[in-house]
Amino acid sequence: MTSVAAAGVSIDRVTARAFTVPTDAPEQDGTAAWDSTTLVLAEVEADGVAGIGYAYGEEVAAELIRSKLADVVAGTDVMAVPSAWWAMRREVRNAGVPGVCATAISAVDVALWDLKSRLLGRPLAQVLGMVRDRVPVYGSGGFTSYTDERLGEQFAAWAAEGVTACKMKVGTEPERDPERVAAARSAVGEGVELYVDANGAYERKQAIALAQVFREQNVTWFEEPVSSDDLEGLRLLRDRAPAGMRIAAGEYGYDTWYFRRMLQAGAVDVLQADATRCLGVSGFLQAIALADAFGVPISAHTAPALHLHVCCTAGHIAPLEWFHDHVRIESELFDGAPRIEDGTIGPDPERPGLGLELNGERAERYAA
Repeated sequence: MTSVAAAGVSIDRVTARAFTVPTDAPEQDGTAAWDSTTLVLAEVEADGVAGIGYAYGEEVAAELIRSKLADVVAGTDVMAVPSAWWAMRREVRNAGVPGVCATAISAVDVALWDLKSRLLGRPLAQVLGMVRDRVPVYGSGGFTSYTDERLGEQFAAWAAEGVTACKMKVGTEPERDPERVAAARSAVGEGVELYVDANGAYERKQAIALAQVFREQNVTWFEEPVSSDDLEGLRLLRDRAPAGMRIAAGEYGYDTWYFRRMLQAGAVDVLQADATRCLGVSGFLQAIALADAFGVPISAHTAPALHLHVCCTAGHIAPLEWFHDHVRIESELFDGAPRIEDGTIGPDPERPGLGLELNGERAERYAA
């Protein structure tokens, strides 16, 4: 592994593209259904080296990168990622940070960190400062559009890879959820933790009642039992949930103010953050610091190949989400995507940055 002296090197240019990948089957959760996922790719170049970053969102985020962010990032010091991060935030002040703007900034920020690490010839985890060299993951899928048989097969396959927890979607048909949870429990046995994610589909009292039922089925994680915007409702669920069941939320946080409000409200046992939404690696590091200050573990939402490195820096973590859709996409579009070993994933010490290389031939099939 070689290192490039990068003192005084400035960003030359920033580009962006989008790729839309169909799902391998219809997918649905408690509040939405979809048949494809769009990855927005940012590329940042300096001194003949390119860094890549990405986010999951809408194609318009790529246009926003090209039209609004590229010029403010070009010319900044490649080693001074926070300078470019703040410049991007200022640039979108009147457009509004949450939503598409945050997605665009996230992709560029990740690319900046990837580029910096490549120029230093080190994996991103090493550049950020590692607490651990491997991160536990939980299998995530079990969509409400799946048959009980498919759900069971998916979970059993993850359990065979050493994953110690699996998460399923609930909320589309609340009356069937206990039956579906029972099918999942049967598939993985008692040695694997079972998580459920309602995506905010339940009302408060309904969620409280189902929390009791799910705990009897040995469910240990209840994600977004009510809307994440309902902090009082989340706190109520946290107070009323049976012992041994953690309440998790936070995936729709776009900035540190969101996470601060959630933590101050005592709304969660586990804070979730998503670097493809919360302003990139820079924003995720801030979420880690906030979670630590409140004594709450952090869990990365989806995008496992991206989150792997930043999760290696966190001392107090819950498992990282090994999300079915994004695992497929990252393995298809990139060479170097991580693989599960004994229920964990870890960065390749011989691959700098994120350790990912875009496979242009495969990616071109999905170009938006």
